[in-house]
Amino acid sequence: MNKDVIYIEPEDDITDIITKIENAKQKIVALVPPKKAGVFRSIVNIKLIAKAGVNAEKAVVLVTTDPSIVKLAAATKMPVTKNLQSAPSVPSADDIEKIEAVAQTETIVDESGNEEKAEAEEAETLEEEAKPVKKETKKEPEEEKEPENEDKKADESQKEARKDDEAEDDEEKLEEDKKKDDKKSKKDKKPEKKVSSNLFVAWLQGHKILLIVGGVVLAALILILVWANVIAPAVTVNVSIRTTTANFSENVTFTEKLEEEKASEGKFYIEEKKNESKAEVDFEATGKKNVGKKASGEVVVYAYFRKDGVVPINAGSVFTSNDKSFVSTTDATLSWDGADVSACENNGSATAITSGCLISTRVPVEAEGSGSSYNLAANNNWSTTASVNVYSDSAISGGTDETITVVQQSDIDAAKEKIKSSNATENKEKLFESIDDDDFIIESSFKQTVGEGVSVPAVGEQVEEGKKAKLTVTTTNSVYVIDKTKMEEFIKEKAKLADGYKIYEMKEPFIENFTKTDAGYIGKLKTSYVSGPEVTAKDVVEIVKGKGLGTGRDDLTKAYTGISKVTTEVSFPWVTSFPNDENKITVNIEVEDTKDKTEEK
Repeated sequence: MNKDVIYIEPEDDITDIITKIENAKQKIVALVPPKKAGVFRSIVNIKLIAKAGVNAEKAVVLVTTDPSIVKLAAATKMPVTKNLQSAPSVPSADDIEKIEAVAQTETIVDESGNEEKAEAEEAETLEEEAKPVKKETKKEPEEEKEPENEDKKADESQKEARKDDEAEDDEEKLEEDKKKDDKKSKKDKKPEKKVSSNLFVAWLQGHKILLIVGGVVLAALILILVWANVIAPAVTVNVSIRTTTANFSENVTFTEKLEEEKASEGKFYIEEKKNESKAEVDFEATGKKNVGKKASGEVVVYAYFRKDGVVPINAGSVFTSNDKSFVSTTDATLSWDGADVSACENNGSATAITSGCLISTRVPVEAEGSGSSYNLAANNNWSTTASVNVYSDSAISGGTDETITVVQQSDIDAAKEKIKSSNATENKEKLFESIDDDDFIIESSFKQTVGEGVSVPAVGEQVEEGKKAKLTVTTTNSVYVIDKTKMEEFIKEKAKLADGYKIYEMKEPFIENFTKTDAGYIGKLKTSYVSGPEVTAKDVVEIVKGKGLGTGRDDLTKAYTGISKVTTEVSFPWVTSFPNDENKITVNIEVEDTKDKTEEK
């Protein structure tokens, strides 16, 4: 009888299986599950498959020998067959026990101890046998589109019969091959003495994980050895150099003209560096001022005139009495009026008229300052800068007292000194910081000039009670510098060091007694320096690289007479020699100051 064979793929779900049953053309539908089909492990899915067959009026048969699937089929009364040629039937309890017994007896044990069930091989065989049929079934929908006739049906019946015969022949052949394999496996299981090489191979196969771990450990060990002996080794060599300290003192001169400089002879070009800064300071005003009313009055001015003489009394002329000054407020003139002077006594001079020929006038005056101290009684004790005589025949009065606090010049001078002293250090530091490192600063030449400044209130002006005056000034700071390199070269030249020696450290030089003379500036250059054999890090590396630690140390002490001590520090305890790579050798040069030479040069 014709049937549709449906091969279930591992990825098919229950919906896919039901759809395939519904689309089947034949009344009998044979379902061939794969080896691992989780969908057939559920009683619910088996029931759904059975129900789908009933609804589609199809007889669904499971082609399997899997005991678990057979049990579920028995529970749902679904027919089962072991292959496509066997007659299907609903499994009974006895059938299930036989299938389980066969599955247990046909279990194959391989050399590694892994077990596979014989029914799995049989299912695989069924799957391989049915693949050609599966290809034919895929073409059935196209063939059914043509009109069927009796001849075609007969041909199809014959083809189906031949397929069944071929499947039976293939199954018999598989059964025979299986029996041969079983016999061969039994022979292989017989105890047999193996040669030592096979035992070694067998051991290797049984210890693959151990071999892998061992290989990784060995590779890591090799890397560690390479790193420890080739990459990581590094040496630090510490060299102590024996030095001496000497004082230096030389008279030098300075010029403000660059073309006159002779640094090698101790004549240096000096350049002035300046900066400006503004500063403010509050100060107390101590001046007192009387702003009361000024006294006023009149003085009498008289003179002995020559005939051709004229004496002007200009406004602003000063008249003094009792140390108080008064100023004329209007112009006045004393002159001869041309009258007859025959009655006047002649003093023997043709042009002079003396006694009895007096001319006088009154001149209004005002006190130069305020205050009651300018109030004077009439008196003859007056003087003036004009060529006249003065006296007062009435009092000078009206002066009153009113004293206020005002700024005086001494207050401003004191404030400027305060600014100078308080800002000197800060201004000096700012100026020195602005100077390049290539310049040597003659510190003793530092000068700070404080400008006149502006006072608020100004001199003579009133300061309100309880308040202070403020002074704002501009400060100019200056210092002389010389070329530091030329100065150091001069010191080294004058020091006259032996060949192979160098100055390692120079104490801060300074210029003592910096003075300006008619010929220019002079001073004394003083410092102290530490000298010793010239040893460079590059020279040390060239001597020790590639040598043993002890040999390298000995060679260094022999190469320089001024080396007092050589020590080494290694990166790891197993390092016993200097690396050939100069980048892995670190050199530290320490200068020892023995201070055994203090004479001045």
